[in-house]
Amino acid sequence: MALQQEINEKKKKIHTDGYPMSIGELISLYRDGELDIHPEFQRFFRWSPQQKSKLIESILLGIPIPSIFVSQREDGVWDVVDGLQRLSTIFEFVGVLSDEKGNAVAPSVLTKTAYLPSLAGKMWESHDANNSFDTTLRLAFKREKIDVKIVKKESDGTVKFELFQRLNTLGTQLSDQEVRNCLLVMLDSGFYDWLKQLSEYPSFLNTVSLAERLLDEKYNMELALRFVLLNLINLDEVRGVQDFSEFITDKMVEYVRSGNFSAPLLARQFTATFDFLDWALPEMAFKKFNVEKQRFEGKFLVAAFEAVGIGLSRNIDAWIRLPKDDALRQHFVSRVQDLWRDASFQAKYGSGVNVTTRVPVIIPLGEKILVP
Repeated sequence: MALQQEINEKKKKIHTDGYPMSIGELISLYRDGELDIHPEFQRFFRWSPQQKSKLIESILLGIPIPSIFVSQREDGVWDVVDGLQRLSTIFEFVGVLSDEKGNAVAPSVLTKTAYLPSLAGKMWESHDANNSFDTTLRLAFKREKIDVKIVKKESDGTVKFELFQRLNTLGTQLSDQEVRNCLLVMLDSGFYDWLKQLSEYPSFLNTVSLAERLLDEKYNMELALRFVLLNLINLDEVRGVQDFSEFITDKMVEYVRSGNFSAPLLARQFTATFDFLDWALPEMAFKKFNVEKQRFEGKFLVAAFEAVGIGLSRNIDAWIRLPKDDALRQHFVSRVQDLWRDASFQAKYGSGVNVTTRVPVIIPLGEKILVP
């Protein structure tokens, strides 16, 4: 009975509709500003020419393509929640796509495909008739239909973001942070720009020293976000959390919506912390200190980032008031080494320790040990 009640309650908060629409209708909605495909998302979703051509091929052959999901805003405009790349590919091909600055995007040129090799070099419209879709083909293309699922404006305000998150984390190549970035752009593009600026701060990048693959997956932005959120929340909130990644996303949405934080103060704390670390322990701050060999070694460890980076940030004002000299550097390095010798830290930093039991212990421990 409890399950049925939960289902009934949640269903009341979600109002949906859906019907097939022709590509021509979708083009008209986009041209008239009634369909927002969030061109700023193009930085996260990039299809190759082959992928784009394969979609056009599927439409021409009548092969069904997945539904487009949209959310209706209060002003009636449809926000694309899932299907941005499919729609962008169509709009780019027919020559109506604009980038995030409102500039026209050059129409795409198709490549040969498995079933239609003659698509190679073809365009929607070209001065060269041999490489242009003729009128009959253009009309047939525009009359093909795509199923559109609509989350109506009467739905609960969180449904759009929940839907986006689910659709873009199941069977996708996006990292957790890339999905968060899309959510941020929908919520507050200013916060996204601010977080991106933090994540690209030179001293920060020097100290975390991430591999190119992790940078491509925007892990630097995830670390910057963790720094911000773990300095805002009560760490006891982390205890017992089943999915830490989802917790980070939920907290991000909560703080962006409430605005209950000082971006300038957090940015100052962030830059001061990583400037100091880049001076004192460049590229070694977040690596394991081997007590037996008396040296830092290995790769970046997120536990070290939490304990050293966030722990230090809570004492950073005291450290930066002191004169920067070799004595201060050695004193700080010895403090970090003390942290690595601590039995409580040793018990919590390993990969087998759950993040929800690690974080509430090692951040306060880092704060306690990393004092001038």
